[in-house]
Amino acid sequence: MALHPRTGRLVSLSACGRTARRQQPGQEFNHGLVLSREPLRDGRVFTVRIDRKVNSWSGSIEIGVTALDPSVLDFPSSATGLKGGSWVVSGCSVLRDGRSVLEEYGQDLDQLGEGDRVGVERTVAGELRLWVNGRDCGVAATGLPARVWAVVDLYGKCTQITGPSDPPPESSLMPASLPRPATLDFASMELSEVVGNAILSAYNGGLLNVNLSSPPAGDGLGSGGAATSPILTSNDALLFHEKCGTLIKLSNNNKTAERRRPLDEFNNGVVMTNRPLRDNEMFEIRIDKLVDKWSGSIEIGVTTHNPNNLEYPATMTNLQSGTIMMSGCGILTNGKGTRREYCEFSLDELQEGDHIGLTRKSNSALHFFINGIDQGVATPLTPPVVYGVVDLYGMAVKVTIVHNNNHSDRLRRNNAILRALSPEGALRRTAPAAQAEPERLLFHPNCGQKAAITHEGRTALRPHATDDFNHGVVLSSRALRDGEVFQVRIDKMVDKWAGSIEIGVTTHNPAYLQLPSTMTNLRSGTWMMTGNGVMHNGTTILDEYGHNLDRLKAGDTVGVVRREDGTLHFFVNGMTQGPAAWNVPPGVYAVVDLYGQAAQATIVDDPLPEGNNQVSPSSPSSGAGGSDLRFHQLHGSNAVITNGGRTALRHNCRSEFNDAIVISNRALRDGELFEIVIQKMVDRWSGSIEAGVTAIRPEDLEFPNTMTDIDYDTWMLSGTAIMQDGNTMRNNYGCDLDALGTGARIGMMRTAKGDLHYFIDGQDQGAACSGLPPGKEVYAVVDLYGQCVQVSITSATGPMDNSLATSNTATEKSFPLHSPVAGVAHRFHSTCGKNVTLEEDGTRAVRAAGYAHGLVFSTKELKPEEVFEVGELDEKWAGSLRLGLTTLAPGEMGPGAGGGPGLPPSLPELRTKTTWMVSSCEVRRDGQLQRMNYGRNLERLGVRQPVGSRVGIRRGADDTMHVLVDGEDMGPAATGIAKNVWAVLDLYGPVRSVSVVSSTRLEEPEGTQPPSPSSDTGSEGEEDNDGEEHVAVMPTALEFLENHGKNILLSNGNRTATRVASYNQGIVVVNQPLVRLFPQVRIDFLNRQWTSSLVLGVITCPPERLNFPASACALKRAAWLLRGRGIFHNGLKICEKFGPNLDTCPEGTVLGLRLDSSGGLHLHVNGMDQGVAVPDVPQPCHALVDLYGQCEQVSGTEAGPEPGATTPAAVTLPPCALAGIKESVCWGPLPAASPLKSCEYHGLCSRFQELLLLPEDYFMPPPKRSLCYCESCRKLRGDEAHRRRGEPPREYALPLGWCRFNLRVNPRLEAGTLTKKWHMAYHGSNVAAVRRVLDRGELGAGTASILSCRPLKGEPGVGFEEPGENCAPPREEQPPPVLLSPSLQYAGAETLASKVQFRDPKSQRTHQAQVAFQVCVRPGSYTPGPPSAALREPPDPHFSPAELEWVTKEKGATLLYALLVRVE
Repeated sequence: MALHPRTGRLVSLSACGRTARRQQPGQEFNHGLVLSREPLRDGRVFTVRIDRKVNSWSGSIEIGVTALDPSVLDFPSSATGLKGGSWVVSGCSVLRDGRSVLEEYGQDLDQLGEGDRVGVERTVAGELRLWVNGRDCGVAATGLPARVWAVVDLYGKCTQITGPSDPPPESSLMPASLPRPATLDFASMELSEVVGNAILSAYNGGLLNVNLSSPPAGDGLGSGGAATSPILTSNDALLFHEKCGTLIKLSNNNKTAERRRPLDEFNNGVVMTNRPLRDNEMFEIRIDKLVDKWSGSIEIGVTTHNPNNLEYPATMTNLQSGTIMMSGCGILTNGKGTRREYCEFSLDELQEGDHIGLTRKSNSALHFFINGIDQGVATPLTPPVVYGVVDLYGMAVKVTIVHNNNHSDRLRRNNAILRALSPEGALRRTAPAAQAEPERLLFHPNCGQKAAITHEGRTALRPHATDDFNHGVVLSSRALRDGEVFQVRIDKMVDKWAGSIEIGVTTHNPAYLQLPSTMTNLRSGTWMMTGNGVMHNGTTILDEYGHNLDRLKAGDTVGVVRREDGTLHFFVNGMTQGPAAWNVPPGVYAVVDLYGQAAQATIVDDPLPEGNNQVSPSSPSSGAGGSDLRFHQLHGSNAVITNGGRTALRHNCRSEFNDAIVISNRALRDGELFEIVIQKMVDRWSGSIEAGVTAIRPEDLEFPNTMTDIDYDTWMLSGTAIMQDGNTMRNNYGCDLDALGTGARIGMMRTAKGDLHYFIDGQDQGAACSGLPPGKEVYAVVDLYGQCVQVSITSATGPMDNSLATSNTATEKSFPLHSPVAGVAHRFHSTCGKNVTLEEDGTRAVRAAGYAHGLVFSTKELKPEEVFEVGELDEKWAGSLRLGLTTLAPGEMGPGAGGGPGLPPSLPELRTKTTWMVSSCEVRRDGQLQRMNYGRNLERLGVRQPVGSRVGIRRGADDTMHVLVDGEDMGPAATGIAKNVWAVLDLYGPVRSVSVVSSTRLEEPEGTQPPSPSSDTGSEGEEDNDGEEHVAVMPTALEFLENHGKNILLSNGNRTATRVASYNQGIVVVNQPLVRLFPQVRIDFLNRQWTSSLVLGVITCPPERLNFPASACALKRAAWLLRGRGIFHNGLKICEKFGPNLDTCPEGTVLGLRLDSSGGLHLHVNGMDQGVAVPDVPQPCHALVDLYGQCEQVSGTEAGPEPGATTPAAVTLPPCALAGIKESVCWGPLPAASPLKSCEYHGLCSRFQELLLLPEDYFMPPPKRSLCYCESCRKLRGDEAHRRRGEPPREYALPLGWCRFNLRVNPRLEAGTLTKKWHMAYHGSNVAAVRRVLDRGELGAGTASILSCRPLKGEPGVGFEEPGENCAPPREEQPPPVLLSPSLQYAGAETLASKVQFRDPKSQRTHQAQVAFQVCVRPGSYTPGPPSAALREPPDPHFSPAELEWVTKEKGATLLYALLVRVE
């Protein structure tokens, strides 16, 4: 019987229709369906022979029958997609219409090899039987229709088969009622043995090269057949053991394990297999359920412990013998890490439906499998008798054991992964279809749970859009052609939810895709535009791209197209948003996610022409450069290249700090800039990005750990050091790469002269080195080292032009100063150079002749923070303006015309007194070079702006000298400046005349100046408002603008803003400009679940059309923000300490912003002016509030006139309104810098705490993470030795001499428990018990602490948990008491808190360390008493000996507050 001529689109027939071959077997794994030409006759076996297999995929031939006529069949991509009466055997499962009806049947088809035969038969009784190499495998299904066709799927590894000849051989006409020849049973026995030895072949994706062969049917076999491997019976199958963790519930005949109370508990979920694992036996589980609450997830491994005799621990990694576990992406042996990076997959990132397996090979090697892919040898030596073990930890809630039957859902997942990993994946092209696809694009009927398809497939909607916001994913009915635009119109929207429509493409066929709740949850083969960003496989690859989809309204259109070059473009209202992704494979399906507000969309019949290249004005791509520079595909082992070669990142950034070198894809041309932007950093390591050039071709480069290890043809900038071939050539280069943060741009350029220049944020830092070989190609190289994790190539990359050397406009720089005003603040001193004449009442100096002898001085000493600024530069000579500070009083030296020694001809020669000066881009002291490449090159002022440049000099309050160019502070040029200094300028070379333009800023009243430690902020000064015209402004209701962050909901007439989801996307803007208006907001609600809080500030760009980023700190243009205690401008911190900490403001706090008459921005907290935060803010500007982190709701109060414009309203607040903010922080002088940054003892304790390898999630994040109580830090804060806490109040001692590491709030406890009603105490412990105490969440039985009244015995269950169904009944004995003390001098004694020795990794010195816990104790739960432990020193005399020791037996009476560390 021949094969039907109509087949799957990748099948070609030959040999008169008897042989079928799947084309492109290395690139495609499906579309290989063939059917019999005629319906099957009852009792006749339809047999095919496997001719060829490949090892590229998992899964293999599938065979069965279907009632569908192949003449009119619309062939799906695989046999499991056949509906309407189809029975298919896949692996060892039987599926009906794509659903499994029998899981363990017959022989595994995936194990068959080339030459094996497989057939199907419909009996006269309507039964389906499978034949393998002439052996009947029994009844697979019943109730078959009378008319069925045989169906064969050349799937996965199987690429070619040959069908039966016509007429079929006699051997295949075997009636079901007749006995089968014994020789066939013997042949099957041999085959079964081979299959048993190769049972992992398909599981490893073809990595094991196993040749399965059998003699042709009818050939006799000699006596050499081995005994067959018995098929596992149900009694012999791997199941979960009945004895398990206390929270585990078993079901499904002990094949499924589930952790109860998953939202309350995160551990005690250990389960083990019912018997030991056999050699080469696969133990595989499927993740059925996860919860998104905890950190960490499933852990799996093996153990030598018999489950019948094991006292189950809370987590399996606590077991310190006979246990090997995979946790995250590492391997732990007996609870200790033996391999940090075992594989690229992390168990913590797996999703529901993913599979995890393990096997112990016959050579004792242990292998783990993720979705069927072998991750390699985890450990080479595994004990011979081990049990499989699974720890349902953290997010993992439910798993099921999967027997190795290769279900179709797992095969599709594996093949999708393998295809994505295939090197040919990007070059794959779809073969010509055997059947013409429908021309019209429709929605596929398989859609999300809450979605529906109407209007003949043209419209998709969420019928209950006001009840649910997700499960609205719909896909196109067919794959998009190259250049074909898929465009939809938004028909209906609801205003209940945040977020809106999302659109993109996916490689997944909608017929077989298990649709997720939102498409961004899909982790493979998917590109989506969401908001104004682009995500690939659930990870953001572009943050700021095109128009924000969340701003679209009903009637707007969105579209997507994949072009022939593999680029993906999105359209909004017919305007292309530019390329969003590169190397997108062909044959992708369009995806629309009707998310949030989007309720209905319809496919547009007349989409955009393919050649539409219009660019939206708002699209950042409109200004993108056209450079072809990318990162090369060759890179360091820890580097990953994404986004079409534009983005490089270091994966496993918290466990790896190097091996992440990336290099440009081609050599740089002379004068060509290679610029990158830092996108992500971590604060775990020291050191940061390193950049430079190398003459080594990428193909010849053996990538080292760090690029500075290369000893030839390489030039690198590391920190401030210029290095050539690994040796330092020069220190103190003009920029410090280690000081750069997220958002900073770094560029490299080789000039035609062979000089290497670096650019920071577009500013040339000068020549770093010279002598690069002019005739030799050099490549840009970047080392993602230490703190730097991710960078991307910017649009400025390309040929250098003059614009790259210029700065931005003054409105985008830091605080431009006022233009010259009448009544300037400074004058020139009458003592000056002999060629200088003073004009205009000493405000103008002119060099009348020559090019030198042009020194001029300020008339008075400069006060701290006073700026002496001049303008009107002129150009004639070569050279540069020179300016600085000097301790020489101008009157001490004559001009030289008289008898005195006179002034020298130039500033570098002024050495009579200490003088600091800046010339060009050099900083000198008394003529000696101190620093190179400082700030902007003063020689270039005349080139860019011949007349009108402004240059200023400032002596900072911190004894630093700063130079300002056109109002922009170039940073500290020198330190250690004397107190009494005068400004000095040298009208040298091109500078023929200057005029003083310093404004009268220092004449402002004291109350408008920023508070400083040297100023008396306790008294309020009177504002001098003489000359100002007071205009009474009536208070108006403050309202927020309709344009806001996507998680914001406005109410109460737009006077109240609430963040309804997540922790960000909460920016709101006041609708009126901040011009003599005093807007104030009140914090209504705080959510302590998050860290940080609201951000205040102003923006000068029009807010009506602004696409707001996720947080205000991402605003990079014309934005001044107050966050915590810092001040930020365009994302960069410009002030460390200002006013109160906004992160600590409690509910009810009223915050306001005000502009004074000179443009200074003031912050008001509860009516108290905190001084000028930002001077000279450009106008008009709008007040901005970012509801970030804890802050979830604010309300606007009356936006009245600024204080002073009318009668100021006094604000009287109750004491409770100030409960969360210390008076010393709000109203007192600014404290000194945090001692933690320089405290050596705190650093030593922190390094010891890191050596404990405790999970980061147990501790509070910075800056609330730690507090040092050494003598120096305590004195700086002014801490008392004792405090009182609780109801009734009880005294306790501060942990003086210790370092405290604050712990997170235990999620099991209510917020009321965390109030100050509980008492504070200490519990001495030891290093071995810390992890177990933290896992348990409280002190109690089982902690191996010396303060426990009896030693640890076994591993009892956790006291606060209920016993599980599968555990032994609880013991009746009482838990042992726990000892506490209000004095750490007693609880931390050596007899109670044992000491351990450790070597400091920084200094390599040996120290002794102790650990203890600071706990909250419920009043009434403990009994005070005298000390019971023998002490070497007398107890704390501050406390009565009769109450020095507290004893408690109650469960839940203690709450862990902090981990304490002391190092000697």
